[in-house]
Amino acid sequence: MTQNYRITLLPGDGIGPEIMSVAVDVLRIVGQRFDISFEFQTALIGGAAIDATGEPLPAATLDTCRNSDAVLLAAIGGYKWDSLPSHLRPEAGLLGLRAGLELFANLRPAKILPQLVDASTLKREVVEGVDIMVVRELTGGIYFGKPKGIFATETGEKRGVNTMVYSESEIDRIGRVAFETARKRGGKLCSVDKANVLEASQLWRKGMTKLASKYPDIELSHLYVDNAAMQLVCTPKQFDTIVTGNLFGDILSDVAAILTGSIGMLPSASLGASVPGVFEPVHGSAPDIAGQDKANPLAQILSAAMMLRYALNQPEAADFIENGVLQVLQQGDRTGDIMSEGMNLLGCQAMGNALIQVLEAK
Repeated sequence: MTQNYRITLLPGDGIGPEIMSVAVDVLRIVGQRFDISFEFQTALIGGAAIDATGEPLPAATLDTCRNSDAVLLAAIGGYKWDSLPSHLRPEAGLLGLRAGLELFANLRPAKILPQLVDASTLKREVVEGVDIMVVRELTGGIYFGKPKGIFATETGEKRGVNTMVYSESEIDRIGRVAFETARKRGGKLCSVDKANVLEASQLWRKGMTKLASKYPDIELSHLYVDNAAMQLVCTPKQFDTIVTGNLFGDILSDVAAILTGSIGMLPSASLGASVPGVFEPVHGSAPDIAGQDKANPLAQILSAAMMLRYALNQPEAADFIENGVLQVLQQGDRTGDIMSEGMNLLGCQAMGNALIQVLEAK
């Protein structure tokens, strides 16, 4: 019996439309194989939305996303819009999407694929076998705290203000996601904060420690964020699951990503309590290579696999894509960001075609 899903596509800016096109082609092949029907609908976000409507997240886009089974996002932003006020920049559209869909949990895996161990800037013995999941709180912290803005002081000097704030309930709900994630993985959870100087982090640490009593099978540890950053590049294999706040998670997940050799290889999932999840690559819009068929589409494709796994409950279809990606890498196909001597250099579309050939042959 065919299963039908409505998927909202948000190609966005820069390389977004290129990598999204490849991912959709792959999903269509997977749909044929697993008797899944996708109804794709495309909406505007980011710079593309600003150009068309004057705002980074049109109300119609948010409505379309809410009426979907899942949202597949590519990338937003670019130099073109950097001079706009903060509330009109492409990034405001992304923050608005997360808040509007109440996506409080961001899952960012950083797993070293055997075929790309030598693509990492770190030594093989340091990164080989690394498999980390960063659970980032997504709708609180300093990105959403009030007051925020640039204000004039009594002397006329301008003052920039951002507020880091977390409530007990926000800490508890992201903590539960993290503990449950760790339970499905290696049973180790490291909570990252800055409790030595930040009151918000002190509450965070108390909350995580309190939750630990409900998960006796999970080994909980704590690190300050500066030490965690150092440990990630020195001894990354000590980590299994990491949970942290919005700002720290933004930074640490990118540090973890580069362990794998290219940020262009990594997907992510943003989840809420019941609303559609948003699935997107960790990398940005790369406007410097947009339109040149140089982008790596694999993170977008792996984000589609995460969508199948976490939003649509299609784990076999997700495995099918992920194993296909491994096979493409095994046969030596590479885009420029992961290229090494003796491999086959492919463009964005050619990499997608190589994967489709592998999937169709399975």
